[in-house]
Order: sequence, then structure tokens, then C-alpha cells
Amino acid sequence: MVQKRDFRHVTHFPGTHGNDLDRILHLMDDLEQVPAGLFVGLLLLVALPAAWADWNAAGMLWVFMLGDWALLAGLPRRGVSYGPAKANVLILGVLRLPFAFLPDAWALGAQLIGTALVAYGFWIEPHRLTVTHQTLHCPKLDPGLPPLRVLHLGDLHIERITQRERDVVALTRQLAPDLVLFSGDFLNLSYIYDPIAQADCRRILTELGGLPIPLGVLAVTGSPAVDKDDVVPALLEGLPLRWLHGERVTLDHGGHRFDVVGLACSHKPFEDAPQVQALLDDAVHQRLTILLYHSPDLAPDAAEMGIDLQLSGHTHAGQIRLPGLGPLMTGSLYGKALESGRKQLGHLVLYVTRGLGLEGKGAPRMRFLCPPEIILWEISGAPYQEEASQ
Repeated sequence: MVQKRDFRHVTHFPGTHGNDLDRILHLMDDLEQVPAGLFVGLLLLVALPAAWADWNAAGMLWVFMLGDWALLAGLPRRGVSYGPAKANVLILGVLRLPFAFLPDAWALGAQLIGTALVAYGFWIEPHRLTVTHQTLHCPKLDPGLPPLRVLHLGDLHIERITQRERDVVALTRQLAPDLVLFSGDFLNLSYIYDPIAQADCRRILTELGGLPIPLGVLAVTGSPAVDKDDVVPALLEGLPLRWLHGERVTLDHGGHRFDVVGLACSHKPFEDAPQVQALLDDAVHQRLTILLYHSPDLAPDAAEMGIDLQLSGHTHAGQIRLPGLGPLMTGSLYGKALESGRKQLGHLVLYVTRGLGLEGKGAPRMRFLCPPEIILWEISGAPYQEEASQ
């Protein structure tokens, strides 16, 4: 059980400007301005320590780093992703360096494996869209009625339309949900003011909203650093979706009557929790209530309020996960406790999606052991019990 904590003492919050991750990403982004010739020399400097073992080892490492550069530089040319390459190549070079000290055959094998992992993580897994099926039995619904089918999407982070976004629309059409809920972050951090990215985002949202979804598409904004107040209103204007900007709506489908509460995320639970509470009334104890909120960090408060299901994102589940360790970092104030997936907090079920898109600025447009996902919920009436993920 995750215990609620008071974060008023925190200085920099996830998803806002000025936090540690934000500063690092901007520094990485600045490295892209280094001229190509100078960057080639910089990679050579990274490879030079391997010369202590063998000059051939240093040369081999340098060639593999140039290969990484070619792989990453090819991503935007092939319409796969659109992030900067140089900072990521430099980091990959540092990671490759220890293996250059192995005996020649072992070093070559390790570097080839590294190249295979780079190719997979940057080119393949970010587009390996998966469908996660979840069930929830809630005593507030009539058990004699067919399940309510809710599709949860999060963290589009559109740079340009790629195969991933086309697959999202195609899978949504195929799954035929009763309702689609989007938990925020429309544009990639690097492309917030980019007119092409904005037009592409509107196109995808228009296609989603135009599907035969009985209860339509409901959405909330995500992190303040991404879904900016001076961008989102024009971005969503006239689209076939409903933007929940601090409101509760009551929906009815096939006899299932339930509430969806949507709130913009400030990443400050002590500010946002009272706003959610103000949107609730005694009906929270009689009707299924779903909270649509970008960050998982409000879940301990939502559990106290009697909310049944919270759908969130933001963390990307770390995007890069290591076997046995999980993500290298999370975007949650609660750390790994709320990093991703299904969590039970009392009678509240929280689901934190791995999201669809990728972090922006200098962050690697990479996923490893963390493919993008959409989540299809089947919610039916029955005595309350905790369900396992399927």
C-alpha cells in the first residue's frame, strides 16, 4: 500500500520547467549544435582511452560510434522519430568504452551486440505497439449488463505522424471501445510550437474522434511543460473530442451510469487534490467514478476520496528498463512505487500507462523492454475484488 505523502517541501516537480531532468535534457539538446567535424573529433577523444589496451581497439570503438551516429541520424530520414542524435551517440560511446578493453574477439562481439541493441531500441521497439487487456469488477455497476469497454491512451508526444500513430488509430477502430480516455501530453517537448507537429496532432485526434465510439473521446492536458496554456486551446479547437478542464461528466451506456472526472495536472498533489474533491459529491459512493489525470501521484488522495479507477501516464514506465532493475528513472514523486502498470490502493485501482510517444529534447527516442501500449478496460458489475492484469 502506498502511503500518502506531503510534497509541499519539494522545490522542483516532475513535468515542470527547471527540474533536474529538464536541465539535463536541455544541455543534451544544445550538444546538437556542435559542428559535425568537431563532433567526429570528440568521438575520437572518447575512444582514445581504449588505446591504453590497443590502438586497434580504439579505432574499432571509434568506428562503432560513427555507426551509432549513422543509425540515429537515419531515424528522421526514414520517418521513425525526430530527436537529436549527437548527445545520444556520445552517451552510447561512453557505455561502449569498457568493452573495448576485452580481448579482440570478445570486444568485437560485444560491440556488435551493442549495435544490435541500438538498432532495436531506436528503430523497432518504439513502434511495437501493444494492447494491454484489463478487467475491473465494480459493485456500483449492474452485474447483469455487458461490460463497459474503455480504451485508455496516454502520452502521444507527437513529433510527426509515424507508423505508431497510424497503428493507434487502426487498433482503436479494431477494438471498438465504448469510450476513449486520453490522459495527456499531446505534443513532443521538442515540437510544442512546431506548426507541422501541431497539424499532425490535430489530424490524429480528428481521426480518433471520427471513429464510431458511442461515448466519444475525453481528454485532459498533461504536464505544464508539454501541454502549454498558450498552445492547447488552439490545438484542440474544433476537434471531435471533449477536453475535461476541471470538470465531472456523467455518462450512460447500455444502462451503465458512471462519472468521469478530468483535471489539468500541475504535478503538485497538494494543489490538485482539493480541486478533484470539489468536483465530487455523494454520487461517488453510488456511481463508478473514473479519474482521468496525467500523473499517478494523485492516486493516494483519490483513494481517500472513494474514486474507483484512476487512469494516468507521464512516467513512460521509464522508457528504458533493465532486466531485474526496471527503469533507470521515473517521473513520479513516489518513485518506483507508482512507476507503471496496475496498482491497488485500497479500493482504488490505478493504472499508469507506458504511453505511446517518446520523451523530447535531448532524450533518446528509444524504448527497451518497455513497448508503447494502449489499454482496453472491460468494466462490469460484481462484488468488489482485486483483479490481476491480463
